[in-house]
Amino acid sequence: MALWSGRFSDRPDDLVMQLSESVSYDKRLYAQDIRGTKAHVSMLARQGIVSQDDADAICHGLDAIQKEIEAGEFTFDIELEDVHMNIESALIRRLGDIGARVHAGRSRNDQVATDMRLYLREEAANVRTLIRGVQRALVGVGERYKDAIMPGFTHLQYAQPVLLAHHVLAYVEMLERDHQRIGECAARMNSLPLGSGALAGSSLPLDRESVAKDLGFSSVSQNSMDAVSDRDFMVEMLADLSLLMMHMSRLSEDLIFWVSQACGFIQLGDQFCTGSSLMPQKKNPDICELTRGKTGRVYGSLVGLFTVMKGLPLCYNRDMQEDKEGLFDALDTARLVLATYAPMLDTLQANEERMLACASDPMLMATDLAEWLVADGMPFRQAHERVGKLVGWSQANNVPLDQIPLDQMQELIPEARQECLALFDPSRSVHARDLVGGTAPAQVHAQLASWRQIFDSE
Repeated sequence: MALWSGRFSDRPDDLVMQLSESVSYDKRLYAQDIRGTKAHVSMLARQGIVSQDDADAICHGLDAIQKEIEAGEFTFDIELEDVHMNIESALIRRLGDIGARVHAGRSRNDQVATDMRLYLREEAANVRTLIRGVQRALVGVGERYKDAIMPGFTHLQYAQPVLLAHHVLAYVEMLERDHQRIGECAARMNSLPLGSGALAGSSLPLDRESVAKDLGFSSVSQNSMDAVSDRDFMVEMLADLSLLMMHMSRLSEDLIFWVSQACGFIQLGDQFCTGSSLMPQKKNPDICELTRGKTGRVYGSLVGLFTVMKGLPLCYNRDMQEDKEGLFDALDTARLVLATYAPMLDTLQANEERMLACASDPMLMATDLAEWLVADGMPFRQAHERVGKLVGWSQANNVPLDQIPLDQMQELIPEARQECLALFDPSRSVHARDLVGGTAPAQVHAQLASWRQIFDSE
């Protein structure tokens, strides 16, 4: 059985078959294809379109085919183009005309749309589980170093003292939004396309709602043309994966900087680093760098699918065969990155003394002085200007801010008092930011406990 039989008198050129086949990559959908086919044929039996005996034989045959595939004993044939026709052809070889009844009331168009939704529902759950693993590892870092103070950065320059735990919890928040987005994407795609046919539905008395129930779909599609021709659910998944990888890439960049000799804030376990082919002393954070690089690969898959879909008229067009490889690759990439990252973070060791020393530069507390003046009644812009002049005098005279005599400080900031000299302390600085979302230990410890409670309740 080949797709070029019947209407065509000549078999396709070998190069055409190479260009047309998708089974080399869509064979990963075999389990979803078999599951959807079993639900479809069971409905056909309930509706009297096939006999119950034939439906039972078909389901048993499909189970046998699935076992062959999983045992590595099944041969996929590119002349049959895709996973759907390979499985159906194998069924017909086993059962003859009984197997040929399985395709009544469906097209490969609604079949593949169903298979992809079934597949992505499962993959969404897998990715969300892996995201949780990275979140747990980040919270673990925060718990191990819950009071460690480090310099926070803007423009890659020292800005203000923060807790290391506060910094890593920022990524927990980002990943939580990724976790939510992927779950919402899975919920939106959970509408059954099967029964839409090639584009117009079917004249057979199909019970689409019962198939949806059997396959765990929350609804059935309301427009057959939309159901078979759109791939927005796949675009959305790629967009969500791209955002996820963007966050993982940013985390990677922070870790790459922190582990550098110039920074020296952390060390990562040897099993998650590599050496140099030339320089024996090197210990490179290659996992982080690969994550940063692979992010572009996921972006490329998103742009690729956008480009495939942007000019297509309704309904199905063969261009849409190009919807899968990039998505499969993006899912594989994201899953591997997440799976590797969680155990790598478990090996993270922080150099607390080094971080605190860098956070103790009194320049990082210049904002504390400005805010003290604001609390004392000065408009912020005036306070900002006065402290800026004090910083300029400090640098010009090579006198650290915390060592400027009070009388000299008062020449530039007449409102300064003795207590201002005590503001240049990183511990005091982080404790002062005791509001929701701030870096104060009380706030950060509460957030760590909250996340741990969430994880433990799942």
